[in-house]
Amino acid sequence: MTGPEALRWFVRTLEARDVSSETVRSYSATVATYLLWLEQRGIDWRSPAKGQLRAYMGVLGEGHERASVAQRLAALRTFHRYAAREGLAPGDPWGALATPRLPRRLPRVLEVEQVERLLAVVDEGLALGAAAPGDGRATVRRDPALAHALSLRDRALVETAYAAGLRISELAAADLSRLDLRRGEVRVLGKGRKERIGLLGRPAREALRDYLDDARPVLATRRHASPGAEAGSTPPEVFLNHHGGPLGVRGMRLRLDGLFRAAGLPEGVSPHTLRHSFATHLLDGGADLRVVQELLGHESLATTQIYTHVSPTRLRDAYRQAHPRARV
Repeated sequence: MTGPEALRWFVRTLEARDVSSETVRSYSATVATYLLWLEQRGIDWRSPAKGQLRAYMGVLGEGHERASVAQRLAALRTFHRYAAREGLAPGDPWGALATPRLPRRLPRVLEVEQVERLLAVVDEGLALGAAAPGDGRATVRRDPALAHALSLRDRALVETAYAAGLRISELAAADLSRLDLRRGEVRVLGKGRKERIGLLGRPAREALRDYLDDARPVLATRRHASPGAEAGSTPPEVFLNHHGGPLGVRGMRLRLDGLFRAAGLPEGVSPHTLRHSFATHLLDGGADLRVVQELLGHESLATTQIYTHVSPTRLRDAYRQAHPRARV
């Protein structure tokens, strides 16, 4: 089988496993470029020599950040493991080759006081229109009812992200039919299309209830009033934009970034920082690591363990309670 044929089967396998479309596109482009490089040099893609693979690693390193190189190498390893497993190649040539690995960086985490400052900004309306590309600043200024609706939505958005530790893609895809405010639960599809339950505390439930009762209908009405909109075509997504359509990942990111800036949070804080903060604050409060793993939707406990390194309060308390001479 030729390399391009193997790549087509590989991509179909990724799609059948419900791998995200972004990952499929990235892996497909990476492997296609690699196979073309081998073909141009007359190298059999099924059994390249170590020296040839090292030469290609040098090509990857030209003009690319280390993180980008690591992502491309991961795609090539996955492709060759697939080919070996399916009997398309005698083995995985990358398996015997040492490749550079990125140092594990600790995630950025907000202090509890910084989260409260962020919520205070939303409450005071200081960030209205701060993310102009996401919410149409000029339109908001002309319509106080819309401004109020967006403020309620922003409060619900931040509270939900922090309470449940959701990824921004999970927030954008959150569906009304999977939201249960009485039980304080929201069901989301995480990586690999795996469903999990996010838990919502009282502040998040109240913020969502206010948004759903008083704000979302205002936003939905704007969609119905727009030219060409179908009657009764309110989107099923929980969070809507100022046009009454679903608030997508890009718009959500722009809006949250604007709120972060208005709250004076450090440079580099992102929507994912709220997820990191959720996990770290749970551990600081005494939550079991496996509970946090379940709430985050991590397959491996090792992935969750990184938060123990950014939770010195929990480590210090555990040491004091367990070591016989810690309090002497």
